[in-house]
Amino acid sequence: MSVALLWIVTPSIEVSNSVGFFNSVRDGNRLLDPSISISRYWGSIRAKKGRKEKWNSCSVSTDLKYSGVGGSGLDSGSNFPVLSSMVANPAGELAVSSEQKVYDVVLKQAALVKKQLRSSGDLDVKPDIVLPGTLSLLSEAYDRCGEVCAEYAKTFYLGTLLMTPERRRAIWAIYVWCRRTDELVDGPNASHITPTALDRWESRLEDLFRGRPFDMLDAALSDTVTKFPVDIQPFEDMIEGMRMDLRKSRYKNFDELYLYCYYVAGTVGLMSVPVMGIAPDSQATTEGVYNAALALGIANQLTNILRDVGEDARRGRVYLPQDELTQAGLSDEDIFAGKVTDKWRNFMKNQIKRARMFFDEAEKGVTELSAASRWPVWASLLLYRQILDEIEANDYNNFTQRAYVSKAKKLLALPIAYTKSLVPPSRTSSLLTKA
Repeated sequence: MSVALLWIVTPSIEVSNSVGFFNSVRDGNRLLDPSISISRYWGSIRAKKGRKEKWNSCSVSTDLKYSGVGGSGLDSGSNFPVLSSMVANPAGELAVSSEQKVYDVVLKQAALVKKQLRSSGDLDVKPDIVLPGTLSLLSEAYDRCGEVCAEYAKTFYLGTLLMTPERRRAIWAIYVWCRRTDELVDGPNASHITPTALDRWESRLEDLFRGRPFDMLDAALSDTVTKFPVDIQPFEDMIEGMRMDLRKSRYKNFDELYLYCYYVAGTVGLMSVPVMGIAPDSQATTEGVYNAALALGIANQLTNILRDVGEDARRGRVYLPQDELTQAGLSDEDIFAGKVTDKWRNFMKNQIKRARMFFDEAEKGVTELSAASRWPVWASLLLYRQILDEIEANDYNNFTQRAYVSKAKKLLALPIAYTKSLVPPSRTSSLLTKA
């Protein structure tokens, strides 16, 4: 299943089944598995450059709901239920919904940033921790992250060049870690990945947050988390999303699908906001900005799901709410048959409507980001949203036709995104104004 990188990912001209980002670096045309020590890869690069030094592991130093978007994301006039924060389980007991669980994480992440703001007055970047012989290696680690970002997310990469060097490098490091994580279950070696391998990957994550990176790419992220108030939970949650992909291929309702979308894509927004920064003149609450970042991740992932229905079906996977398929008079067999019918068109119209509602909510938060961070986010949002238009243009045939945004439309979107990035935060933000 393709994974959308929320704030950070724009669809490249050809983005295979995975927005498959994050685990790989290229050695010629060969993708390297993240479970293989990248130090070997790094050493080979150094050999080509005629350098003797090698990289060694070292220490481097009321609920706020989406207005009209919560739950199923469809209005009361539709046939789809709108979820509250509490749902009944089969035993008749009340349980917290996925939306509420995710919102609790949003509150935690927002609290970390507010604590930083109270202590320093701004999200200032901490100075480099310089250890003998490591500064040049660390710089090269960040450069390599930038190269990976430029190769797999060209449009977004161009937008990051407007950011301050520290923020730009940090976003590259986050991007690369997410790409490597996603390709564990969606890359060329996915068939060999087991839950144990994901457990090892999570242990590596814990180590890099403790300042003990395993390889050069880990070192870039390890340095990033010492400079920005980035919490480990969204990273751990993304790995949990990969575990879901190993054990689950159906989602009985949107509550289950929402949690999956948070794990594999919404998490990226929570990772990125502390680095992107919130505009000093923003009147929005920190929670509101985080919720908008989450909404963009959910919107991107829902778009990926709708784009890749046929591709996923050929792998035996259906990332669509089973109860909503039933209500529309459809079943898995209809998806595997791959025939566009009036029932399918009506079903897809409702699914696209939901995704657009999440994009609408996400838009409210982009202008609240720091000025230098808005352009890549706007570009991501506008380009991904256009995929929904292309699905419609294909008469909802996402079984045999892959919706994609042409290069001409991408180029046209860039100046539009840049113009939107110049709009300052609203004095009356809809994301809950500060007290």
